[in-house]
Amino acid sequence: MVGRAGRIGAWLLGASWFGATCLGAGPAPAAPAAPALATTSAPNVASSGVSCRSQSHEGQAYAVCTVDLRRARVKLFWRGPDGLPYGSLSRLAGQQGANLAFAMNAGMYDTGLAPVGLYVEDGRELKSANTANGPGNFHLKPNGVFYVAGDRAGVLETGRYLKAHPRAEFATQSGPMLVINNRIHPKISEDGPSQKIRNGVGVRPDGHSAVFAISEAPVSFGAFARLFRDALGCPNALFLDGSVSSLYAPSLGRQDLSRPLGPLVGAVTK
Repeated sequence: MVGRAGRIGAWLLGASWFGATCLGAGPAPAAPAAPALATTSAPNVASSGVSCRSQSHEGQAYAVCTVDLRRARVKLFWRGPDGLPYGSLSRLAGQQGANLAFAMNAGMYDTGLAPVGLYVEDGRELKSANTANGPGNFHLKPNGVFYVAGDRAGVLETGRYLKAHPRAEFATQSGPMLVINNRIHPKISEDGPSQKIRNGVGVRPDGHSAVFAISEAPVSFGAFARLFRDALGCPNALFLDGSVSSLYAPSLGRQDLSRPLGPLVGAVTK
């Protein structure tokens, strides 16, 4: 595969324009049994159920959007009413209007802007799970699935998701997992040499709060994983992508210009 799907081949070596998502040379030290929350606590989620804010951790700046699924919906978007991929956050925002509280890219995709792994939209499985082995971030096992089922969400390793088979309304597969049961992915080093703008998603223990984050500047995989575990209180978190990571968040004055994008994820008011 080529293009977004792949983070393949030279990507782990940081040799291509896309990939420079090298995870570093060695495994990270064992993580603590439970997340140590940052001293800056998350503010109350807005009355709409969606709150976007700026947050710093370990000297790095991030934009963080938290969604209370009891008061707002998290949805995935791939193709528009014309059957073609949305391809950009601006087109999605134009279609959804004021109901769209925020959006970002939702996982890796191929040159046709199609998801390369499991993709479920409105309860329909449009792409099946990808369990193949191979190089690149997507195939760095364990990878995982972010899913939404009613007013709850989850992040599970792909194998566990397929075994549990939750009745997901929306699901997207990506990789690697960043945090697995409060432990950093074993192949993510503490601070590897690759520095990229990255985005990802985690879910808080109550299952009702989905937390999306994007770095404001290039960060390592290790720093990004610790953000979710230590500052955002997410025992499980999934990497969505890097380099093309983009955010639409009108409350923050953000509508990022980006390269053509595949699947998108966003929060809409109920």
